[in-house]
Amino acid sequence: MSVETLLQERSGSKCELCNVTDDLQSFKVEPKSGLAVDDLVLICATCHGQITKQTDLDVNHWHCLNESMWSEVSAVKVVAWRMLKNLSDEGWARDALDMMYLEDADLAWAQDGFVADNDENAIIHRDSNGTKLAAGDSVSLIKSLDVKGTTFTAKRGTAVRNISLVQDIAEHIEGRVNGQKIVILTKFVKKI
Repeated sequence: MSVETLLQERSGSKCELCNVTDDLQSFKVEPKSGLAVDDLVLICATCHGQITKQTDLDVNHWHCLNESMWSEVSAVKVVAWRMLKNLSDEGWARDALDMMYLEDADLAWAQDGFVADNDENAIIHRDSNGTKLAAGDSVSLIKSLDVKGTTFTAKRGTAVRNISLVQDIAEHIEGRVNGQKIVILTKFVKKI
């Protein structure tokens, strides 16, 4: 069974955060690998856009966390904790965060990948055009690149889907090209 099928079954074909049934996609909860269903959540386009900061944060949308924070799924609880933490200026979000319980391993996971919205030192990955990149985005190569340690060249225009961000280096992303996971410099990609 595919990971997507397992996610659909687990979630009942609904966004695991807000219960919307349209425009669903898997989202890797950093810094996990994303290879297992337990590393992913199924979310709608609205949640995805706001989590990845591609669209403006709509505080009212996130009242749904009052329910989803009680999920049995660790990845859902981790995302809920991170969003509540970013919304902690709101009284309801602070109250929810105070009520929320995470096992030690889940709390460590939530804190490990958490970057506050107002963190001036946050590492931001940007493509060659200055567009902000997020984990799970798709990019295309703007230049043919020789891939070190392999015998192939990644051709200009090659699409790299479901990228990962290298946490400590803003100029590096990871993606699969020809079935191999490689590190790519952000100056050689553009978001698609």
